[in-house]
Amino acid sequence: MTIAAIYRYPVKSMQGEALQHAVFDERGVVGDRAYALLDVQTGIVASAKVPKRWPDLLRFSAAFAGEPVAGEPAPPVVITFPDGSTRRSDDPDINQALSSVLGREVSLITTPPEGVGFEEIWPEIDDLAPQHIIDATTARREDTGEAISKFDVAAFAPPGRFYDLAALHVITESTLAQLRELAPDSRFEVARYRPNVVLADTDPGFVENDWVGREMTFGDDVKVSYTFQTMRCVMTTLAQQDLPEDRDVLRTVAKHNRVDIEKKEVAGKWACAGVYADVTAGGELRVGDAHT
Repeated sequence: MTIAAIYRYPVKSMQGEALQHAVFDERGVVGDRAYALLDVQTGIVASAKVPKRWPDLLRFSAAFAGEPVAGEPAPPVVITFPDGSTRRSDDPDINQALSSVLGREVSLITTPPEGVGFEEIWPEIDDLAPQHIIDATTARREDTGEAISKFDVAAFAPPGRFYDLAALHVITESTLAQLRELAPDSRFEVARYRPNVVLADTDPGFVENDWVGREMTFGDDVKVSYTFQTMRCVMTTLAQQDLPEDRDVLRTVAKHNRVDIEKKEVAGKWACAGVYADVTAGGELRVGDAHT
């Protein structure tokens, strides 16, 4: 297997950066999800997983002004707004500028407040997640009646970055190819899944399903331990870049790849594509390196 692509998302729920080279530490790709927007009114981290509250978040993109260094504070980021204009995270009026476009008062932060969470809507699609987990985590409902859950940020990752669950997300080209075959009228592109690493030259099908519990090496130095399959959500369906909104993207996963996740806190059957991992040894990685 080979490393086909590496991605980093400096600001949670904004478009990120495609990298030819990256450094990994115990918290994943250095600089990944280093920033987030905090909703001042609710104290919740802004997430495109609630598209009616944050309809424009995915239309922003962010790139570091300088390369982040493991163990040091994240450098400033350059944020490209939906109209194509750019601002830096260290501009004195950056919060005002972001709030004006997003329609809610937000603060750009780099340190997750203790106990901070994010929200996620459950669209009306069958078999996405165990119903007992949806019921136990529902914090409010959309005006459509769809449940909105609240989860802790980085529930299964080392603290300090704004992950949803885990430090590293991996998906294979074979999984995307399998989904395209199952639903040829939909576009299953990498951008919908926001992985850190895309792997090529694997066996066909949803191969990541069988990797949980295995340890593998990226390149010469980076070692990972696969922990549980990646549960998919409404984010995969949203319009972004040149991709249209398409809920059939998620319906296809729910219909054809429901996986029984054994991890205690999230045990049950979920619609999955990809796999989460912990980084057990850091180092450098380049596109084209081997994965063994």
